[in-house]
Amino acid sequence: MRKPRDYDAELKELEEKARALKARKVQQLSELVIATGADSLTAEELAGALVALAETKDAGKREAWAKRGAAFFQGRSRRSAPATDRNAGGAATQSGGAQPASGGAGAA
Repeated sequence: MRKPRDYDAELKELEEKARALKARKVQQLSELVIATGADSLTAEELAGALVALAETKDAGKREAWAKRGAAFFQGRSRRSAPATDRNAGGAATQSGGAQPASGGAGAA
C-alpha cells in the first residue's frame, strides 16, 4: 500500500521556500539601491521615482532605462551613457542631483 502524502508538511515547506525567496528579493533590491547610489535619496524621493517608473507606459523611455541599467550591470561607467539615454526620462533629475543613477532608477 502507498504511503499517504503529508499535505501539511508539504505546505509548510512551500511556505518556507516562499519566505526565503521573498527575503532574497528584498536583499537583492536593497543591494541594488546601495550599488546605484540611490541610498542617498530620501525614502520619499526614491518611492516617487519608482512609482513614476512603474506608471510609465512609454516603451521608448522604458527601453532607454533598460539600456542604461544593462550598461550599469556590465560595469560601464554610469556617466558614460549618451545624453539621450540619460535624459530619456523626460524630466529633470533631482535638483543638485549629482546622482546619475537616480535618474536611471526611475526618475520620469
